[in-house]
Amino acid sequence: MKTDTKAVGVAYYTALGEKNLDAVKEYLHRDIQFTDPQEKVIGRDAVLKAAQGFTAFFKTLTIRAEFGSEEQAMIVYEVEIPGLPKKLQAASLLSFQEGLISKIELFYDSKGLGR
Repeated sequence: MKTDTKAVGVAYYTALGEKNLDAVKEYLHRDIQFTDPQEKVIGRDAVLKAAQGFTAFFKTLTIRAEFGSEEQAMIVYEVEIPGLPKKLQAASLLSFQEGLISKIELFYDSKGLGR
């Protein structure tokens, strides 16, 4: 059975934007790897903990574009973070295994965080 990677990616980021971590968990492979410009996290529980921290500091998450292939999806989105003068724009390259997200590679310009 083929995975609709784009649909899963959109559902994952929609759940993240709604701060629904129970739903977020349903899309993550047990051995997921997450990387961004600042860290690397391995395992579903560790990624969920990082997601919980992320949801605590943004106000809104809006998906701007989504693309999918048989094994990967790319989700482009922006988050509104209180205290930042403009929205942070980001893109996530999602890889899949067993119909679940097995790797998230997050790309953004960390200068936009003002840190």
